[in-house]
Amino acid sequence: MFVVTVAFTLQPGEAGAFLPLMRANAATSLQAEPGCLRFDVCTDPDRPDEVFLYEVYASPEAFAAHLASAHFTGFDAASAAMIRAKAVKTYREVTS
Repeated sequence: MFVVTVAFTLQPGEAGAFLPLMRANAATSLQAEPGCLRFDVCTDPDRPDEVFLYEVYASPEAFAAHLASAHFTGFDAASAAMIRAKAVKTYREVTS
């Protein structure tokens, strides 16, 4: 299992435009990518300009396929100007 977390800080006031794009990307990832096992989009009402993603993939290769997908590259291009900062971290499952 391969886990990805992403913490976005959005430009002020962009959450209303960003979240529908992100939700569509998450839904398409779950439907179209066999290696995408979970894709949670999380927010905190007290911090509307922060968005946190929790994604689970079958393997690092499945995540690489996600990054190369048309729906992700389209989302990435459409949302780029809305994002002030982005921190991506990856983790592997501890099995022993």
